[in-house]
Amino acid sequence: MGQIAEQKANTKPQIYINENISYLVSKRAIDIIGALLGLIVLSVVFLVVAIAIKLEDPKGPVFFGQTRVGKNEKEFKMYKFRSMITDAESRLQDLLKHNETTGAMFKMKNDPRVTKIGRFIRKTSIDELPQLWNVLKGDMSLVGPRPPLIREVMEYTEYDKQRLLVLPGCTGLWQVSGRSNIGFEEMIELDLLYVQTRSILIDIKIILKTIILLFGSNDAY
Repeated sequence: MGQIAEQKANTKPQIYINENISYLVSKRAIDIIGALLGLIVLSVVFLVVAIAIKLEDPKGPVFFGQTRVGKNEKEFKMYKFRSMITDAESRLQDLLKHNETTGAMFKMKNDPRVTKIGRFIRKTSIDELPQLWNVLKGDMSLVGPRPPLIREVMEYTEYDKQRLLVLPGCTGLWQVSGRSNIGFEEMIELDLLYVQTRSILIDIKIILKTIILLFGSNDAY
């Protein structure tokens, strides 16, 4: 059955990638300005969260770096505030049977590896703020498909891999359309829709919707 599903997936058409030069230059300028402003304006938030993480777990690090797959399948280190216990990765295998989403992703609403402060910063997406540094470096954009894990990409079909033809983002069409409540296949379709239709106007709309959702979303966990 798995081979049949993969054959069907690979028969899906190749998508059109928006590579308009003026858009890409404008997008990079917005990324740099937005990331710099974000790091400056949110510096107090960074400090408070760092202290909170250390108070709960003094021996653990404040930041968590994880290898992700970016544009054209190039690997890079993505940064987040640590929201889990320090040995979270080693405990993943025991939790895979409790996966609450489909496809190559892993989502678990009451993941026992998440710390108390971790639940709050995940709920508000504050844990994602250090990715502004990734945006400055050029590994990511403010808006784009979320960068997947290596183990997730290993399960991708050639059709799925088309979401890796552009820079990954801190937020995107998938996140503002339901996030954890959306399955893998629907996530792929939303990301590919964004890749084909992306523009400065669409990016701004996604950023604004992301800001609104930060204060009232129940979709993040």
